[in-house]
Amino acid sequence: MVEGARQIKGTRPEGAVTETDASKRVREMFTQIAPRYDLLNHLLSLQLDRLWRARTARLLYAVLDRPDALVLDLCCGTGDLAFALARAAKARIIGADFAHPMLVRAREKSAAMAPPANQRAAPLMPFFEADALWLPFADASFDLVTSAFGFRNLANYEAGLREIQRVLKPGGTIAILEFTEPADGLLGDFYRWYFCRVLPRIGGLISCDSSAYSYLPNSVARFFRPAELAALMSAVGYHSVAYRVWTLGSVAFHTGLRAKQFIAPGSSALG
Repeated sequence: MVEGARQIKGTRPEGAVTETDASKRVREMFTQIAPRYDLLNHLLSLQLDRLWRARTARLLYAVLDRPDALVLDLCCGTGDLAFALARAAKARIIGADFAHPMLVRAREKSAAMAPPANQRAAPLMPFFEADALWLPFADASFDLVTSAFGFRNLANYEAGLREIQRVLKPGGTIAILEFTEPADGLLGDFYRWYFCRVLPRIGGLISCDSSAYSYLPNSVARFFRPAELAALMSAVGYHSVAYRVWTLGSVAFHTGLRAKQFIAPGSSALG
């Protein structure tokens, strides 16, 4: 087992036993909530999700400013992080997600951002339907792979990190933006009250899917703490791993670089 990391295989929605069950239930859940997904993200985060994505884009500017760079936003949902990355980017951005209705919404948003007919049209942002554990991209394809609030939903975290590692170029960057639980104390207690009591009720009422917004706090509570995820990233083979915690310790931003030599999937980091 990796020092500093609990042995957490991957997400396990209620009733899921195997990785296949977990993946299927997560896909069904996001398919169900897709029509209200953007509204609820902004409402339930008090609009802070926009700030977190904009901050992520600023911190990744060194890669995004390169015209030759290719960037993959993984578990992209309706594309909000991909669009935030693209706003000031010279790099080419593409998105991937395994929930089809999310991608339909992302493509609609991309089309709505197209310039007027009297201006030269820029190509629409490409979005691919793909499982994060089995990506349809060649080895060493991307200079940067990002994921915002999606990595936590993978059925196998180590496998996800290795698949990202596979499609990154040597020296390429991984960036994961995820919820995490604040430390104990007054602010942490308030956060848990809101996240576990208030958020599921509002989310369930608006989305008509109470299970999805009960899953959210449960999945965060079960997920790695920031130091634990950093330890797993290092054990898998990333170097220069670092993280920073934002907004009263409720969100963590992790980065790392793919080493020059790829570690084969057969060698487990969890022991």
